[in-house]
Amino acid sequence: MAAGIREFGRATPHRVAVVDGDRQISFGTLDERSSRLASATLDRGLRPGERIAVLANNRYEYFEISAAMAKAGIPTVPLNPRNNVGDNAYVLGHAGVRGIVVADELADRVDGLVDDLHLVLSFDGGVGEHYDSFVAAGRAVDPAVPVDEMDPFCITYTSGTTGRPKGVLLTHRGRVLTAFGVGLDYGLGPNKSTIAVAPMYHGAGFEFAYAAPMLGGSCTVLPSWDPERLLDLMVSSRAETVFLVPTHAQHVRRFCEDPAARYDLSALKTLYFNAAALPVALKEWVIAAFPGVAIHELYGSTECSIVTNLRPEFALARAGSVGHPWFWNEVRLVGEDGAEVGPGEPGELYARSPLLLTGYLDDEEATRAGYDAEGFFSVGDVAVRDEEGFISIVDRKKDMIIAGGVNIFPREIEEVIARHEPVDDVAVIGVPDEVYGERVAAFVVGRPGRQVDVTVLDGYVREHVARYKVPREWHLVDRLPRNPSGKILKRTIRDEYAGPPEQSQTR
Repeated sequence: MAAGIREFGRATPHRVAVVDGDRQISFGTLDERSSRLASATLDRGLRPGERIAVLANNRYEYFEISAAMAKAGIPTVPLNPRNNVGDNAYVLGHAGVRGIVVADELADRVDGLVDDLHLVLSFDGGVGEHYDSFVAAGRAVDPAVPVDEMDPFCITYTSGTTGRPKGVLLTHRGRVLTAFGVGLDYGLGPNKSTIAVAPMYHGAGFEFAYAAPMLGGSCTVLPSWDPERLLDLMVSSRAETVFLVPTHAQHVRRFCEDPAARYDLSALKTLYFNAAALPVALKEWVIAAFPGVAIHELYGSTECSIVTNLRPEFALARAGSVGHPWFWNEVRLVGEDGAEVGPGEPGELYARSPLLLTGYLDDEEATRAGYDAEGFFSVGDVAVRDEEGFISIVDRKKDMIIAGGVNIFPREIEEVIARHEPVDDVAVIGVPDEVYGERVAAFVVGRPGRQVDVTVLDGYVREHVARYKVPREWHLVDRLPRNPSGKILKRTIRDEYAGPPEQSQTR
């Protein structure tokens, strides 16, 4: 994962690799500083294969640290900036990290956890040693530690929605191949520009940002999410390709219904979406709001990287599908009996490719449970494939509602509700029912300045789904809980469920 930084550090040393606010960092500087950091870290006593954590929001140093640790053969352990001290205590202990780089504004998230670490650096020097001083003191020599393609580049921890987070071992091979595929498909490469929008601690947010300088292009950093700032950066950076999650698109629409009319987005060629399902109604708005821009919708997971891609040629005609298997991927849809299902039949989706994790850190049971006998790994979703091979995600397997013994997939209902014009966001879950086991409940956020009439919405849904799928409860809420990658936290909604709303909003 350091090879591209080395390559363009030599070939185009004066070209800008990363822009972070007022800072413009050239490839030559990124290559040299990452070598200094790598040498200094090894000279301090950390050994190849040992681990160093990173706790920061999006910023230039994420690129530098990642390249440096790749040169040193040291896997990084990115920490979620929203983690509390307890969360970080678990990850640091489980990963056995020996060092950490901390943004000072997040130092309270590791309070009492860093005293026994071998190396502690912070950007402003408030915790441990001053980062820039440490880098400057390092030798400007690339240590070029031999790294096997199957060595871990990073250990990324899952969100832990079903228990303790698991450490996903992601290899240099998988990350490099993903970057090359992204460059080929979504327009990254020499002299191409993008923006780091999604959180870089997250697998996709990091990969799609770092791939830009790795492939000889430039990346402008958006430090924290702000739809107006994103649109401004699209103009000033002349960004040609940008990765977003559906929540970003929702927020841009709330801020500006017609961005192409208000901003000079003539440089923008590609938008690609991942991390959560892009509702069809929202996708239709994206296509209309960014005319002439190629829209890709990809699907995957932290463990599997990109699994499928719906290309721009099919963006509208196949809206609701996630397309065909992406480069290097083989896909299986498996029924409850363990056999592959036929076209139109729902099955658990498994993928096999050189992009896969090598396993979960120190968790052989979870690793074995994820793989089948032939090396296919479960992505955790139920999907269907049509006669032409287009794959559509029915829903997360764990989110399926069982009412009276009948399987109900929330995503189908959510798609219908999202098409009702006053609706901005929606989540459908199963809640306890004494008679049927579970009943369907919908949690709806209205668009700014619009009133959602539950009676009208209920009638609209009844026209488009079978009667047994119509929500029996309607909850109007101000917002839905999401993780930093944009996925709705349905477990949080279930945990906070307090019973049906007033009778007038129950059917």
